[in-house]
Amino acid sequence: MSKRIALLSAVAFSALAFTVTVIAPASAEDKMMKNDKMSGEKTVMVGGAAMFPSRNIIQNAVNSRDHTTLVAAVKAAGLVETLEGKGPFTVFAPTNAAFGKLPAGTVDTLVKPENKATLTRILTYHVVAGKLAASDLADGQKLKTVEGEELTVRKAGGKVMIVDARGGSSTVAISNVNQSNGVIHVVDTVLMPAS
Repeated sequence: MSKRIALLSAVAFSALAFTVTVIAPASAEDKMMKNDKMSGEKTVMVGGAAMFPSRNIIQNAVNSRDHTTLVAAVKAAGLVETLEGKGPFTVFAPTNAAFGKLPAGTVDTLVKPENKATLTRILTYHVVAGKLAASDLADGQKLKTVEGEELTVRKAGGKVMIVDARGGSSTVAISNVNQSNGVIHVVDTVLMPAS
């Protein structure tokens, strides 16, 4: 009889554990997707988080685990308020891995208060006034950045590349991440102005 009770208890416990697993979301990402379905917004996943078109660039970027370095740099440069503004802006947003391609110590040096002007120039070089979808970008097109210098668009093999003033090239990894105040195109390399 005690074996039967033990077996029934084990079955009941397993069923309860299964029910809790099915009812409770497995992760924050699952919760985000649930919110996405509830909101009815068409989102794009970036850095493990849904990017909501009803939120501004900063409100979305802070949720991407792939853009923590960019967010820290934007804060250090004092650009949060600007990128929360009306815009619209097109932002070529480098990932943490993109910042990791820079020479060792570069990011740590740039976020120091005494280098704020240089950091601001680099970050605003990734921003273009207006909202440009990937379909708006043509091969050879010149884009005037908020920093003042130009970027050049290159298209080849179905990919969009952005070429900086020094000849460095960055590939758009995720395009058309719509925001309430513009659009983000995730890029794999930090773009550098000439000066």
